[in-house]
Amino acid sequence: MSDHTPHAMTDEAALEVAPVGTNQSLLARRAAALPRGVGIMCDFHAARANNAELWDVEGNRYIDFAAGIAVLNTGHRHPRIIEAISRQLDRFTHTSFQVIPYASYIELAEKVAARTPIKGDKKTAFFTTGVEAVENAIKIARASTGRPGVIAFTGAFHGRTMMGMGLTGKVVPYKVGFGPFPGEIYHAPFPNALHGVTTEDSLAAITAMFKSDIDPARVAAFIFEPVQGEGGFNPAPADFVRALRKLADEHGILLIADEVQTGFARTGKFFAMEHYDVEADIITMAKSLAGGMPLSGVVGKAKVMDAPAPGGLGGTYAGNPLAVASALAVLDIIDDEKLVERAVRLGDQLKARLTAAQGKVKALADVRGPGAMIAAEFIDPTSGKPDAAFVTRVQKEALSRGLLLLSCGVYGNVVRFLFPLTTPDAVFAEALDILDVALTEAAKG
Repeated sequence: MSDHTPHAMTDEAALEVAPVGTNQSLLARRAAALPRGVGIMCDFHAARANNAELWDVEGNRYIDFAAGIAVLNTGHRHPRIIEAISRQLDRFTHTSFQVIPYASYIELAEKVAARTPIKGDKKTAFFTTGVEAVENAIKIARASTGRPGVIAFTGAFHGRTMMGMGLTGKVVPYKVGFGPFPGEIYHAPFPNALHGVTTEDSLAAITAMFKSDIDPARVAAFIFEPVQGEGGFNPAPADFVRALRKLADEHGILLIADEVQTGFARTGKFFAMEHYDVEADIITMAKSLAGGMPLSGVVGKAKVMDAPAPGGLGGTYAGNPLAVASALAVLDIIDDEKLVERAVRLGDQLKARLTAAQGKVKALADVRGPGAMIAAEFIDPTSGKPDAAFVTRVQKEALSRGLLLLSCGVYGNVVRFLFPLTTPDAVFAEALDILDVALTEAAKG
């Protein structure tokens, strides 16, 4: 018997949406109306969705293992989120918190800070997008330390603004043609055992950087993802995180954990930093914080967070009341539906299925990731080189059978799994069966 009851679709949601055209007609309109820089993966267009399922404008059904790129840990249209937003709609939709504040922002700040794995007094500020959280974390670190330098890592993804691109450690497609980027940003290798980069290699590169590129006394912060997202779902080794904390303490540098993708139960902990025995000074968050509504946040040690002067942090839409209402519901859903534990259970099922497939799919070189932040990396068994073409075949075969998968990795050779943690057991089992077939078919070439 399932230990989870999926949230039900309302009668209104079950109704057919008003006709908007076929997928083909919308493709033509899309090409004429949108710039090519907005890269889009799917050739179909969403009409409605519920939990882990989505239907396009022609009525085709898909199991959504992308979840809005990790935004929907609580699934599409959770009824408690719909209810929370509806209640807030009846009160007010916007004041700009910096002009007229409201209690719900303060309540969410308190609740998120209480869950953040940083000891002592903490403070929280909310923004709108993940990269806004990242940029404000850098601003806070620079204001707190009086230093300009920031050290990020290869394979990192921190967003698409100028600072976000500068911090990101992947050129194509994020940085091509957009430079120059902000100064005083440096990159060290991120540990990656499959590709021969050890923790010692990374630390040696930082030591060399301190000798040749920047005095550590000028570095404000290290910023890293506990599990790299776009870079390939590469978990940061525990000894690497411990060494970063030690270096930070030795040189008066702050440690920023970018949990935009890893937070809110995805890794089998509420925050991924709970997997480690050291703390960050600042943690950024977004994506599944508000169940599909645009909201991000920065939590850090109170003394650090208080460094910017009044007016130095904020934004017109930052901490929008509808998004805040949704986020408060998300926190309750994660607790009440035991999504931290469910992430581990579903993730273990997926890893077991992928590991079993390695016997017949020789290109499947690695299965990794904590909780439900799982990756499958594909390498050509003959040449030993990353095999992005295999990933493309897996995605195509899965999509043709109604399963939506995302790729990632510096070489584009990784499938990442970001299913809603609320995915019903029967739907999850169906998805794993489709994945088995997709892997087998992709292996045929």
